[in-house]
Amino acid sequence: MLALRLARGSHPLVLLRRLFVTAAAAGTGFLLLSTVGHATAHPGSASDSLVRLLWCAAPLAATAQLAASVARTDPAARLHRGMAAAGLGPLRLALLAGASTALSGLFGVLLSLFVFLRLRGDLGGSPAPAAGRAGIDADLLGTGHPLPLVGALMLLSTVPLTAAATTALALRPRSADTAPAPEAPVEAANPSGLPWGMALTAAGLAVEAYASRGTVTSAGLLPLPGRLVGSPPGVLAGWALSALGLVLAGPGLVHLCGRLLCAGRPGALRLLSGRVLQQESRRLGRPLGVLCAVASATYAAVTVYETASVRPYGPLTAIGAVVVLASVTACALTAALESRSARAHTTAALRRLGATSSALRRTAALRALAVALVLGPLTWAVAEMATLPLVH
Repeated sequence: MLALRLARGSHPLVLLRRLFVTAAAAGTGFLLLSTVGHATAHPGSASDSLVRLLWCAAPLAATAQLAASVARTDPAARLHRGMAAAGLGPLRLALLAGASTALSGLFGVLLSLFVFLRLRGDLGGSPAPAAGRAGIDADLLGTGHPLPLVGALMLLSTVPLTAAATTALALRPRSADTAPAPEAPVEAANPSGLPWGMALTAAGLAVEAYASRGTVTSAGLLPLPGRLVGSPPGVLAGWALSALGLVLAGPGLVHLCGRLLCAGRPGALRLLSGRVLQQESRRLGRPLGVLCAVASATYAAVTVYETASVRPYGPLTAIGAVVVLASVTACALTAALESRSARAHTTAALRRLGATSSALRRTAALRALAVALVLGPLTWAVAEMATLPLVH
């Protein structure tokens, strides 16, 4: 009840961010329901249904990451003193944030269930026109076959539960949470994940190159749900390792951007921009690493499918891609807003010292340019190397 009251009294921008979580949960829930529909329509193709279910792990993880990012920027999560006076400690605050996230996810999956049943024709009306208008083949929904409602609800419950657990884990109390916050920023330690991340990326590319031998001419090289299945496990494992490497190397890459800006004899703008990137490398690096991994995988997938004889794109593929891309982009933007909020006292001090708004905007633009110049070519290079053994 308290989570519902906090949601009702939130700022419109906070409600908009929670609405993004609801939309992502709805898209993920619809994909999970489509796997149930496919399983009911094809009881003899259990392996195909399992592959479709495994493909739902990516949008599920993206939804959970988005939910945790939105919860970290929620003003209610920072009201430690007022909530402590009301009898809520750090642990209960984390559980409250998880309950709020579960509420947003619950609305999303209920919406997806309503749309899914409407397209199947289970809520009245003809299923064929409704599914045709949505561009979804009735066979993908299992139209005409009984839907195991209990199993579908249990599968749908994984979306809000996973998002809630991820949020509570991200906001869990740590030993430093009870310590007083320092007045002056401390020197940021250099993240140690850069060499390990690059090593994992190289290992993933090698695994992919080895696994793709003899499968380049296959029409179902890397099919997505909605058309074909039967993806080579080695290729998927190589892509997963490469993506994990980029995520792990994200904080180190952002810290490297800051060091490059501070190299030589920097001016005031370069020095301030570089120091901010070094200080915020851990906060910004992980979401940017996820965004680079998704962008690299998307570029590689598009390149592979352009050279394939069969285009295994479908409406469910589009839904999954939109959920993942929108979620990771929103996470990166949310991390930037969180970083800006964390530097509010520093920005106010700079303004008192005479820094103009245009100078602060130039430093922000310089940080964005430095990150784009480092992460952009790296993402493109990883994507190109991932596609070389598949299209040649």
